[in-house]
Amino acid sequence: MSDTNKNESSQQVEGTGFIAACKRLINKYPNLWEFIKFNVLSNISTITRFVAVWILTALFVHAMHLTQPFSFLIFNYSKPSTNGLGGFLTFLIAEICAQAVNFVVQMKWVFKSDASFKSAAWKYAILAIIIVVCGLLLPGYITTLCKGFGWNDAVSSTLASVVNTVLAVIISYPLLKWWIAPAKKDDEADK
Repeated sequence: MSDTNKNESSQQVEGTGFIAACKRLINKYPNLWEFIKFNVLSNISTITRFVAVWILTALFVHAMHLTQPFSFLIFNYSKPSTNGLGGFLTFLIAEICAQAVNFVVQMKWVFKSDASFKSAAWKYAILAIIIVVCGLLLPGYITTLCKGFGWNDAVSSTLASVVNTVLAVIISYPLLKWWIAPAKKDDEADK
């Protein structure tokens, strides 16, 4: 880090208010701030996932009655408690939507990456496949467990989405930060 960058990043933020205190903490702990932004802005894709799950469960399971048993390769939605084909389609489409939103949010707003779209997109596709596969495997088991407790479709689907979201954070943060969307070269010197 150059002397100029050291001086800029260690500049004291003047003031005593809440905003000034936040700015001082951000300057002092830029990596923590980045992780907080990652998690807070990931909620945009989380909201996308939840809304898609609610709408698609209503569409595929309740309106279209696509509850016939479904099993393909490692995906087992054959028990009635998994909502069958409708449950599989719900989580597949919801994950694709959430991952598309998350790619843009993380690249541009959190990591402010200058990686080319072409370079980052194929790497993110690998990450998204990992997340989608996990996201499709777990809900069948989670919804079965929840329904065993007597919980309804909405609660079961929501809990499955929460588990998928936590797992996605654990997997995606380090891969996005250091492999898919490294920070702009100018910003790296500031950290």
